Amino acid sequence: MGLFSRKPKLPAAARPPLADAERVLAWAAAGEAGGPGAGVLVATNLGLWLPGRDARLGWHDVLKAVWSGRELTVTPAERLAERAGYVLVADGPAETYLLLEPGELPHQVRARVTRSVAYTQHHPVPGGAGRIAARRVPGADGLTWTVRYDPGTPADDEAVVAETDRLVAAARAATAPTDL
Repeated sequence: MGLFSRKPKLPAAARPPLADAERVLAWAAAGEAGGPGAGVLVATNLGLWLPGRDARLGWHDVLKAVWSGRELTVTPAERLAERAGYVLVADGPAETYLLLEPGELPHQVRARVTRSVAYTQHHPVPGGAGRIAARRVPGADGLTWTVRYDPGTPADDEAVVAETDRLVAAARAATAPTDL
């Protein structure tokens, strides 16, 4: 590619229904990789459009994104319950896409997911452990707090819920702006 070469434009037929302030940052065609069928992945300032989905996956809803050099595997957050001040999440089904010409897409996914994380800490709780995270949501003020328990942690146990509530409250207090 030359110095003044432009990246190929996203074909109109592959363009997702973007919101007013949403803009395309990168895109790549996907082939079969043992996961969902072929299609186009589109990274925007607000999230990631994946083949076979009719809604954008917000950057704050991507728990993991792994680039192997050929395949991009995305693990979305699955919302389990709303609790006071946070949402309980678990790993949704991972989706893997073969990208033969990835372009800037893997870089944009990594940068955007990483940038959305404002706080993350793993804590022990009675009978297990969990990760508390605060994520930035494009277009929303403040942080969105989530908790993802390790497998085997009794999520509905009263002692676990009480300790989690305490840990989230402490993390929120520690990250609150002090110049208000």
